[in-house]
Formats: sequence, structure tokens, C-alpha cells
Amino acid sequence: MVQLHVKRGDESQFLLETTCSISMEDLTQQVTRIYNSRLKVQRICSEMEELAEHGVFLPPNMQGLTDEQIEDLKLKDEWADKCVPSGGSVFKKDEIGRRNGHAPNEKMKEVLKKTVEEAKAQISKKQVQANVCVNMEMVKDALDQLRGAVMIVYPMGLPPHDPIRMEFEDKEDLSGTHAGLEVIEESEAQLWWAAKELKRTNKLSDFVGKNEKTKIIVKIQKKGQGAPSREPVISNEEQKQMMLYYHRKQEELKKLEENDDDAYLNSEWADSHALKRQFHGVKDIKWGPR
Repeated sequence: MVQLHVKRGDESQFLLETTCSISMEDLTQQVTRIYNSRLKVQRICSEMEELAEHGVFLPPNMQGLTDEQIEDLKLKDEWADKCVPSGGSVFKKDEIGRRNGHAPNEKMKEVLKKTVEEAKAQISKKQVQANVCVNMEMVKDALDQLRGAVMIVYPMGLPPHDPIRMEFEDKEDLSGTHAGLEVIEESEAQLWWAAKELKRTNKLSDFVGKNEKTKIIVKIQKKGQGAPSREPVISNEEQKQMMLYYHRKQEELKKLEENDDDAYLNSEWADSHALKRQFHGVKDIKWGPR
């Protein structure tokens, strides 16, 4: 299997195994889906951490308002009584004013946080260092785990305006957000390798040959952004090792310069009487008491 190390810019994203015979159209779609789905998992994890701390999302017309403003405008959260976490809630005010403050109890909070940690680890960029390949099934499994944890804590479901529910139902609106800039539509996605665009009309073997043990670094980006920066000749880790080696050699040379020219005479190999004492059997004799 060909191993792809997928990057966005200079940042590693994930490893993917595929075959040389795959069409670039299918491969581009596959890489893009995994890339975008990983972003979805990260967004849901971020919101679930807030859910565990401050409860469900307030209606859009109540967000960012103070208690006095809500009272003056006679606004009411109709979902507050419907979406009560299992085991009851603990009030913890959301200072940002996005959530209603009725957080799950410690046991339910632990369910959410533990699931979030497991999902993050499953699609983490650290999987690249561990040489673990990611596929769409793994990402879907992480999404299913997150969905299951929310159902345990909120069996009645979340409000329709809660971003977690909207993410699960693929109704999220990311327009005007930084998260929206990270997403790449499948129709706009391009894959690059060695400063070459991997055109969708070709097969992967047209670019990398038919060796199924090939490992390459591909970069994903939007159309119209031009060729991404090329990979450095040596990695940051290799550069650190080279600098460390150079520093050690400099220190060794500095110590040699500090030594006297005749310092070697103190060495055992420079003793002209050593051979004679060895034949007489008087080598390494110590005159002090034992």
C-alpha cells in the first residue's frame, strides 16, 4: 500500500494508505472528506467541553445578554426545562453568555470529557508520529462515540440551535468564522506532491509509479492558491541533531586547544619504562596499605 502523509501548508494532518491504481478523482475526494471530517470532530469536541461546563446553548436572541437585559426584554429559554441533563444539573454561569449555565453533574461531565479525550486521540495529528494511518471509518467511529456520549447525558436531545446538534445533523453554519476558512470543499480541493499538482484526470501511478511501498508527502489546499511551499531538504529534527553534533565537535576542539602540547606525556602509553616494569612484574604496584 502507498502511504500518503497529508499536510495543510507545513502542518501534518494524517497518514492515509491507498493503492497506486486509484484515480486522483477518488483519492482527492477521500483525502478531503477525511480532512473535513477531522475538523468536524475537533469542532464538536470544543463545543462538548463547553457543554460539560455550562450546559446547552441559549437561543440566538438571548446570547450575549445580561440577566437584566433578558428580564427587561421578557425573553425566556423554552428549551431550559426540556433539556435537563441526566442526574440533574449544577448551575455554573457562562460568562460569555452563550450557554444557559445548567451544567451536568460531575459524573455526567466526566462521561463527556472522557469521550472527548478519546475522540481527539483517535484523530490526533500525533498519529502521524506514531505511524498510525487514519481512514474514514475511524473518523466516523469518533463521531459516533461523541454522539453516544451526548445521548447518555441528554437522552431527550439538544436544542435545534445548539451547534453540537447542528454538527451532527450537518446543518452547521460556519460562514464568517475562522473554522469556515479551514474547511475545503471537495470541488475546490487540490493535492500537490513535489511541487506538482496531482490532476484529477490521472491515476496516482502516473505520478509515483507502481511501487506499492512508496511513501510520499502530499499537500491539500484550495484551488487558485498556487503551488504550496516545497518540503525542506532536511527536517527540523535532523537540523537539530546536526547543530548538536557541530556544537559537541566545537567543545572537543576547544578542550584540545586548552591542553598543553606535552600533556600526552602523562598518558600510560607514553611511559618509556612501562615495558620494562611489565617484564619485571612490578607493574601497577601500590605501596599504600590495603
